Amino acid sequence: MAQNNATKASDGAGKQHAGVRQVWRESPTAVKSLLAGTMINRLGGFVQVFMVLYLTHRGFSDTQAGAALGVYGGGAVLGTLIGGGMSDRLGPRLTIVSTLLGSAVLLPCVLYLDNYWAILAVIGVSGAASMAYQPASTSVISHLTPTERHVMIFAMGRLAINLGTTAAPLLGAALVKISWDFLFWGEALAVVIFSTVVATTLPHVAPDTAGPADDGAGDGGKAPRSSYLAVLADRRYLMFLLAMFVSSVIYIQHISALPLTVRHLGMGVEVYAVLIALNGFLVIACELLVAKVVQRWRIRTAVIIGVLLTGIGMSMYALPWGLAALVIATLVWSLGEIIGYPSLFFAYPAQAGPPGLRGRYLGASNALYGLGSAIGPFIGVMIWNRFQEGLWIGCGIVGLIAGAAAWGGVRPKAETADGATDRADGEDQEGENRRGGTGGSGTADAEIRTAT
Repeated sequence: MAQNNATKASDGAGKQHAGVRQVWRESPTAVKSLLAGTMINRLGGFVQVFMVLYLTHRGFSDTQAGAALGVYGGGAVLGTLIGGGMSDRLGPRLTIVSTLLGSAVLLPCVLYLDNYWAILAVIGVSGAASMAYQPASTSVISHLTPTERHVMIFAMGRLAINLGTTAAPLLGAALVKISWDFLFWGEALAVVIFSTVVATTLPHVAPDTAGPADDGAGDGGKAPRSSYLAVLADRRYLMFLLAMFVSSVIYIQHISALPLTVRHLGMGVEVYAVLIALNGFLVIACELLVAKVVQRWRIRTAVIIGVLLTGIGMSMYALPWGLAALVIATLVWSLGEIIGYPSLFFAYPAQAGPPGLRGRYLGASNALYGLGSAIGPFIGVMIWNRFQEGLWIGCGIVGLIAGAAAWGGVRPKAETADGATDRADGEDQEGENRRGGTGGSGTADAEIRTAT
């Protein structure tokens, strides 16, 4: 029996420290299909990128085109909340398939509408439908993947997203040269392919969402059953959401305020393009390699380091070192993104919620990230126009606040839903060992500590 316990501990350590190839090879087909489908979906994500150009091409004003893009973003934020609730109630498979197919049907309708308000309505609903699948997808991946491999598997998910979003504008530009219509039909086709893959590979009922939701966080389990009010009753998770929201506001400044800084320094647009390309290259080339190390850390450590490095890196744009400051700052916040974001945006929200509320916990985190990304540019440009480099100093200060919120908001593993499951499993194993006359509880405890 002692030998069996030693073997089990060895196997557990191997799983915890698994490399990229092993994690991919041993992942279920459903997880692989979701990762592949996500890349296909992002590769066909043309409409949001080219929406402003398309609407101005049709004769609408710049203001109308910009408003339409905002409506799409607002619909996406709302869609993640709706998708989280649907995932808990209907199951991830039905949620993903139905919302994706709804988006595929709505997108081409824009081509045949002339009334601006009708176009806005369709764009808003399609934006919601196109993003509603995310909480459900993350829920399935987290449920079918051992907790100790969450960082690595979600790093793979981010790689799929980044590869797709990097190539989509190039492919979209080629389609535009043929016809603007191909943008909408092309994205609809990608969405249909994704939904087909999901329908044929995911289980009909995910066990993770079948349980009751009355074990959620809150005041003694009194939070309403299957409701976002239960998420709001979880005060520690609200602190985590604050950290996520602030981090997303800071992070989006590399798109909104950084080009203004580059121009202010008298440098050309090619410098800004190189900085963005540098970030993309580092994330795509290094995130999986770094995840092999970060997956051994406590998830709270990864989140806090990622949040702090993002704020510190952005603050370094205020340094009076010219091009050197721009490059160093980009390297620092890119490192923060690589270290912390698989845990911040995916792994921890998936672990924090109890089974019957996991979709809503994920929906809330996705919505806060989307909201921060939507209002961040307005806040950043407004502050930049008044204080210039003061914006970047402010990013550093606010980043420290976000780090403190992450410290208070991210529970140790033993207090998360997955931690409770692991603890229960450990207690069951300990009981079996005692009945068998052995003392193997130390091994089980060691496994839990290593996985945190």
